[in-house]
Order: sequence, then C-alpha cells, then structure tokens
Amino acid sequence: MAILEEFKAHYGRLKFFINGKWIESKSSNIFYNTNPATAEVIAEVPIATEDEVDSAIEAAYKAFKTWRNVPFRDRADYINRLRAAFDTHHEMLSRILTQDHGRTIGDSRGTIDRCIENIESASGAMYSFYKGEYVEQLATGIDCYMMWEPVGVFLILTPGNIPMHAWSSFVPYALACGCTVIVAPSWQCPVASEAVFKVSEQVGFPPGVLNLIHVGTNFELNKKIISDPRVAGVGFIGSTAVGKQLFELCGILGKRSSINGNGKNFIVVAPDADLNAATNYLLRGCFGMSGQRCLGSDNVAIIGNIYDEVKEKFLNAAKNMKVGYGLDETVEMGPMTTKQNKEKVERFIEKGLKEGARLILDGRTLKVPNYEKGYFLGPTIFEDVHPHMEIAKEESFGPVANLIRAESLDQVIEWINTTTDYGHSACLITESGKNARKFIRECNVGNVGINAGIPQPYAFFPLGSKRQSFFGAAKSRFDSVRLFLDQKTVTVRWV
Repeated sequence: MAILEEFKAHYGRLKFFINGKWIESKSSNIFYNTNPATAEVIAEVPIATEDEVDSAIEAAYKAFKTWRNVPFRDRADYINRLRAAFDTHHEMLSRILTQDHGRTIGDSRGTIDRCIENIESASGAMYSFYKGEYVEQLATGIDCYMMWEPVGVFLILTPGNIPMHAWSSFVPYALACGCTVIVAPSWQCPVASEAVFKVSEQVGFPPGVLNLIHVGTNFELNKKIISDPRVAGVGFIGSTAVGKQLFELCGILGKRSSINGNGKNFIVVAPDADLNAATNYLLRGCFGMSGQRCLGSDNVAIIGNIYDEVKEKFLNAAKNMKVGYGLDETVEMGPMTTKQNKEKVERFIEKGLKEGARLILDGRTLKVPNYEKGYFLGPTIFEDVHPHMEIAKEESFGPVANLIRAESLDQVIEWINTTTDYGHSACLITESGKNARKFIRECNVGNVGINAGIPQPYAFFPLGSKRQSFFGAAKSRFDSVRLFLDQKTVTVRWV
C-alpha cells in the first residue's frame, strides 16, 4: 500500500500564538524538530524569551477578566464549535501527529477521536457540574447556595508521547470553566501542538484565551510562569521526576496542580485466559505507540503452567509485527519519537542484560528498508525476569516486554502493590469473574483493565492514577473541572 501524503514536508520556523495572533519569536535560541521515521528536520523551533513569556501571561490574565463573564450558553457554543473543528480536520491532525510523533496512522486517528471525546466531555461538564447547588428555606427566611467560579490562568504542559491527547485532557475543560491557558508543549512534538492551535484558532476564541509558546527543555521558563502571581496553577502530564518539582513549587506558592507522572504497569495472564485474545492484548499493551504510552505495560506476569504457550504465541506475533513509517496504513508499529528516547531504551535493555534477564527478541537489530536513519526499535522481549530487578520496577517507555513467571494471582497483586512506587494501571486477562473482582478491589492502581491491554477510561471518567504516578488536587480529563473551578457559598436572608 502507498504511503499517505504528508500534510507538509517542512513546517518552517514555528511561531507563538499570543493574544490571538501568530507571533514571530525574537529568540535566537532554537532547536530542530525531526520526523522520527526519517530523522529529517521538519521544523525550526524558537525557545521563548522572558519578554515573550511575560506577554503570554499578560494576555491570558487580561483575557480571563472578560472570558469568565462570557455568558454560559455562548461559552458552550465555543466548545461545541471546537469539537466541530477537530472533526473537520480529523485526517489532517492525524497525519501531522504521525509525522511528528511516529505512531501509526491508526493510532493517530484514534487519538483525534479521544480528543473529540474530551471536548464533548468538557461540554457535558458545563451542564452537569457547573450549575451548583441550592437550598431554599434552610432556616426561617434563609436560603443558601453554592456556586462554582473559574479560578484564573493556567499553565498546561503537554508531553512528547501524547501531545494532542494531553492538550485535550486539560484545555477544553479549562475553557469551558471560564479559565484561560498558556500551553508550553514538549520539545519532542512541537509541530503537532501547533496544528492543534491552528485548528482551535478557527473557532474564534477571544484574544488571550488560548496562548502557545515553546520553552524547549528550559524548566526555568516554566518555573517563571508558575511563579507569576497572575497564574493560578498548572496541568502537567510527563515524568514523575519533573512532576515532583512542579508539585513542590506549587505547594510553596499555594498554586493548584494536576500532576501526572510515570508508571510501571502489569498485564497479567491467568490460567483460564483466552490465549489468542491475550496475545492481541499483549501486543497492544506492550508495543502500541512503540511502548510510549502512560497506560502501556512492560511487565507481563503469566500465572501457572501456561507460561510456555503464552510465550510462544506472544513471541511469534511480535516477530511478525510490521514496523515502519506510520503513514503506511499496513504498519503496526512506528519509531521512537526522538533519537534520545531510542538511546534511553537501548540503555534500559543493556541494564536488563546486566541484571541477568535473557533476551528472546532483540529489537535493536531491526532494520527498516528506506528508513535506515529513523529512530526505530523493534519489539523486544525479556524472560527470566524477576519482579525485584530494576527493569521490572522502572518504566522503559519503549517497546519492551518483561515475561515474569507467577505462581498465583495473590502473588502478582503483591508485586503490583509493593515492588514499584507507581500506580498507573494493571490489566488481568481471565474468564473468572471472581478473580477479576479480586483484582479490581485489591490492586493499588488508579486504572484497572479486565480483558484489555490498555485500560483507557472514557473522557468523562478521570485518569485515576495513584501513588507516585499522580500528585495534585484533581485528576485530568473530566475531573480537571475541580482544578479550574472553585466553590463559593452564599447565605441570603430576606425575611
């Protein structure tokens, strides 16, 4: 099958979107963004100056004063038009995401679907959550009610693995609640982030409601924004290490935060599992998006005497996965997003070998014809992995699976709850309702899947992550309305 056409071969020098206008940055500090399948430069990205950061803060702050007072029905209309814009440009956004991130076009199309679901959920939140509560005649002549008020300006930091989905997990909710935003995306996928803003611009939001700047790897610029008294808080999806720094800063400053970090997730195959279905769940859970998923899994715990059969089926299926440029619709797995990410996963594989794990499928040997310079790693499978090895505790964030022999479901639940500090997700493949219920109740993670490889909740549920995978006042997606809104109670006596 022919490779789908790229939206553009090169996106030039990216601009900032501040106060409703595309601004050519005055910065001479730039970095180059590449297509991970080809390693070719597709954009030049300036890193914002301090004056440009201040302009974005001021624009968002001034806009908040008027945006918060836009009538409810009018603000809802903006959100509904945003949904329509994403739907209209669905394929364009999908192809740009594949070109910039590296995932398959199927995964990219699914991502835009998830973005649309978040926008719909934000619209629904306005009608269900925003209306508050009222009690008449609480006492003689006294009425009391509770109302929700928008909080202010928020910094939204999106990661390189899900630049569009993370945007939609915060921004539509902030806008629906009457807040304004400054988005500073990861350096890994700046073109995808710009594409989202170009689509959003068509909705006609008032100047300053939506602002985009690029900060590269300059954490000090993020710190400057959060520290500014005009900024109320931050929504972040990224690493636990950076998230802790943000959370600590917000605590010192008294700012609101929703901080989503790393995970170390398990897929558990029970003896009664449908092994053909289990193989498909494992492929998706371990190798989907080249392993660069918050809810993807490294650890595959196999219970009982089915180990050899599960290993054989999984190994054969992984060997036959088609790896290549994601704009080829027959490709099942794309490259790593950056060269640095690829090298980090290669170091992870070396660590596993030093710890005594045995490679039964080595993705480092993969060569993709016509894409020799791309950041490709093939599916990689370790066995002889023990849950106390470092590779079983820390996230590879690449297409790596650790096969772990287990004696019982109780043993695996103990591993999930104690061998790692993270609490993103865990999946169980089983035909037993009793075991499924036990797993759901006893696993100390925020997102549980039964007969699934990726326990992705729908947008009107929060991403429920726990422990070192989350810090803050409210989870992302629907729950983020508690980040962007604050309560006010009013007691009225007229008699």
